Amino acid sequence: MLPKPSLRFYDNRQKYLAFVNTCNEKRKVGERASRELLRLSPQPPALRVFDAGMGDGTVLAHVMRSMHRQFPTHPFYVVGKEISLEDVRLSLEILPDRFIEHPASVMVYTNMLYKEAPWLTPSNPDNASDINWKVVELEGNCASEYDQQLGSIDDFLVDGWQITSSEKSGNPLYVKPSVLVVYRKDHKFVLDSVVPKQGDTDAEFDLVIASQPWRAHMSAEFKVKYVLSPLTRALRSGGRLIAVQSCGLDPALEIIREIWPEEDPFKVNRHELMRELRSMLGDDISQFIVDANAEEHGLFQYQMHTLPEEIEQSIGTSTLFAAWNAAIYVAQIDDQSLEDVLQSTDYLDATSLILHKHNGLWFNDESFVIARR
Repeated sequence: MLPKPSLRFYDNRQKYLAFVNTCNEKRKVGERASRELLRLSPQPPALRVFDAGMGDGTVLAHVMRSMHRQFPTHPFYVVGKEISLEDVRLSLEILPDRFIEHPASVMVYTNMLYKEAPWLTPSNPDNASDINWKVVELEGNCASEYDQQLGSIDDFLVDGWQITSSEKSGNPLYVKPSVLVVYRKDHKFVLDSVVPKQGDTDAEFDLVIASQPWRAHMSAEFKVKYVLSPLTRALRSGGRLIAVQSCGLDPALEIIREIWPEEDPFKVNRHELMRELRSMLGDDISQFIVDANAEEHGLFQYQMHTLPEEIEQSIGTSTLFAAWNAAIYVAQIDDQSLEDVLQSTDYLDATSLILHKHNGLWFNDESFVIARR
C-alpha cells in the first residue's frame, strides 16, 4: 500500500541534520558494514562498492577508510546513490581526503532509482537519451586543490539534482537522470578499465550498503520489489549486501508511546523482509544466501550523545529537544501528527521521564546479509 502523498517526513532537512549531529548511528553503521569487507575476495580490475542511499557520505567515508586498510593496493570503484542535492554537496566535502589516502579511486554519484543506479542506466529509454553525465578529472596533488575543483561544479549539481514529487506516493523523483564521475587525472591510465562508460556499465558489486533505504511504514513487498530485489541482483559472484533498518524495542520508542500509545512504526522486521525476498527471487534464490545473522551480530545499538551530568541533574531544554527530535525522526512521525502534540509541553515531560529512567537515550538497529554464491 502506497503512503499518503503528504507524508514527506524523511525529506525534513532540519530534523535530519539535528539527528545525525546528536547521534552516532552513522559511525555504528559504518563499523557494521566494514566488517563485511573481511569476507570479500575482490577480482580485478577493482573493489566495487555501492552505497544505496549515501546521505551526507559519513557512512561511506567510514567504509572507504576501512577499505584502504584492508585493500591498500586495490583500485576502488564506488557508487553513491543520493537524490538530495544538499547531501551530495556534503559528501563532496569528504572526498578530497579520500583521494589523497587512496589515489586509485573512482567515485560516482547518481540520483537514479534503485533499479537503475547500480547500472547507471535509466530504465526509460527517453531518459537514457537525456542523461546528465559529467566526468571530473582532478588535477594537482593535494586535498585543497581537489576541494577547489569540486566546489566549482555546483552549477552542474544544481541542474542535475533537481527533483519533483511523485503524484502517487509523494516521494521525491529526479527531473533528469544524472551521473557525476570523479577520479584523479594522474591515475587515469591505471583506472582506464575502472572508470564507467556511459551506456556500457555493469553492476557486479562486491559490497552493497543499504542503510535505512526505505520509510519504515512501507510493506515488505514494496521494500523488496523496489529496493532489495534490484540491489541483490547487482551483486557479483561472492558479493555481499548488508541491509540495516531501525527495529525499536528501545527507550526512543518508549518516548513515542508515552505520547502515542498505539504507535507501531517498525512493523516489518528483517525476517519478514528475507521471506519476501526469497519469494520474489523465485528460482534465482539458489544463486543467493540470505542470512539473518545471529542475534548478537544482527542487532546493534547507537546512542544520542550526552554528558553524564546532563542526565543525573536537571536535563537542559536543548538536550530534551535533541532527544525528542531523534525519537520522532527514527519513528518517522509525520508533521500532521505532531501539530496537536506540540501545543503543550507533555512531550518534553515524557522525554525527560524516559531519559531519567534509562540514564540516556539509545536506539536499536537490525541488520541482515545477502550474499551471491
